[in-house]
Amino acid sequence: MSLTYEPSFSAYSRASQGGFGNITVVDKVLPEMLHLVDPHWYQFPPLNPLWHGILGLVIGVLGVVSVTGNGMVIYIFSSTKSLRTPSNLLVVNLAFSDFLMMLCMSPAMVINCFYETWVLGPLMCELYGMCGSLFGCVSIWTMTLIALDRYNVIVKGLSAKPMTNKGAILKILAVWVFSIIWTIFPMFGWNRYVPEGNMTACGTDYLNKDWVSRSYILIYSVWVYFTPLLTIIYSYWFIVQAVAAHEKQMKEQAKKMNVASLRSADQSNTSAECKLAKVALMTISLWFFAWTPYLVTNFTGIFEGGSISPLATIWCSLFAKANAVYNPIVYGISHPKYRAVLTKKFPSLVCANAEDDSGSVASGATTVSEEKTSTA
Repeated sequence: MSLTYEPSFSAYSRASQGGFGNITVVDKVLPEMLHLVDPHWYQFPPLNPLWHGILGLVIGVLGVVSVTGNGMVIYIFSSTKSLRTPSNLLVVNLAFSDFLMMLCMSPAMVINCFYETWVLGPLMCELYGMCGSLFGCVSIWTMTLIALDRYNVIVKGLSAKPMTNKGAILKILAVWVFSIIWTIFPMFGWNRYVPEGNMTACGTDYLNKDWVSRSYILIYSVWVYFTPLLTIIYSYWFIVQAVAAHEKQMKEQAKKMNVASLRSADQSNTSAECKLAKVALMTISLWFFAWTPYLVTNFTGIFEGGSISPLATIWCSLFAKANAVYNPIVYGISHPKYRAVLTKKFPSLVCANAEDDSGSVASGATTVSEEKTSTA
């Protein structure tokens, strides 16, 4: 396999000036990879090598941040006895999935951005596409389970059946089995994993005009995008409503007791309703911004709704992978007990007071349920 190419800027310059024939983004693709490349990509000239450098730098930085952040979440939650609760097993699974996502995705894409095409061969292309889809699916459904767990504790209150360690482990195993089944289908003919965009990454084939192939993306999007998204929105909608009603009861009780508030002075600064509303908004917004661009790309391809450029495609794919960086911040660092342990073990990494739990996300359900118990 030869990776000797002419100087990139020279090739790009000639292509942009219309010289030396029709040089395309596919020209550097290895011969054994050509059967996986859709004819759609032959119409585009090579990307400016500066874009390859920027993409490689971005995915490299995201990889380091994600692996470090998720690795710390796994280490702290797993090594701290007080944090080893059933609910936090879901947080650890989310961090584990995101950790593997960037550990597999980042180095490969950095290498390919250096060579400006996919150089790891057809098998690695399929495995890369499968791993990206697998870990993305696991992360999405783990986020959904976290939302449902909070719904169960906060909305149902004392009547809710608490989740056990065994129950959490079974749910996690179910998510992994479900995700593996869905993402292995393209390896056996229902759709396929192919190079996309600027040929430095691989994903599902959304340019295939066969409806059998298109059906995979349509059904997959229902189970791995729309269903989880609607479930999370449903859960947080009722969570915020339940906490708002609880806050109203607290204020009425305080009024009857002729006191300003039943909370301490620090807690009264920010109501639980407001905090939880922010959490819900952040969760749904990060989900939407991370995965929607890539979904739009896939739907544009299967419905032929417009031209898909290599640069737009690869950035949409990168946005989806970046979700692995957001999650440890939303679900780990915002946990007050996690921050307390982080302060103790890695004091130089903590910018805020670990005792301040006004932004608590992962323990929001516990906080509210304790308040309900104390006022029941």
